[in-house]
Amino acid sequence: MQKQDREVYTNWANLNMKITNKRAYHNFFISEKVESGIRLSGSEVKSIKNGRLKLDFAFVKIIGGEAYLMNAEIPQYPFSKEKNYDPKRSRKLLLHKKEILSLKIKMEQNRLTIVSTACYTKHGFVKLELALAKGKRERDRRDEIKKRDLKKQVERELRGKM
Repeated sequence: MQKQDREVYTNWANLNMKITNKRAYHNFFISEKVESGIRLSGSEVKSIKNGRLKLDFAFVKIIGGEAYLMNAEIPQYPFSKEKNYDPKRSRKLLLHKKEILSLKIKMEQNRLTIVSTACYTKHGFVKLELALAKGKRERDRRDEIKKRDLKKQVERELRGKM
């Protein structure tokens, strides 16, 4: 391997990317965020670094003292030779026991759920941003849209006067 090839590879490994879950911000009130690692296969990491990850309906479930990411879809990497690949399989999250226990207690006490809000690379590792969230009702979403529209209208009027 030539020196130039190694530099290109290291630059690719440190490439920063971020995939956000806009649906989570639309459907939930987000309160507390936590960063987590995720256990993936090699082809899944390559697929995520190419930006092919769907977090729309993803949530976290705590089973037996361990956290799992459910319903996240990672399409198969086109050049991998994995057989029987399941893009929606549950994936283990890498959190400390204290963090899992803290999230579980807050989730049960306040009737919250844990949703994934973003996925990004940090120092070459794939990280997942989790958030404690409470579901919005239809009227809450409507009120939010009204407030946003009023704010835009006020900004337009002020922009015209200056």
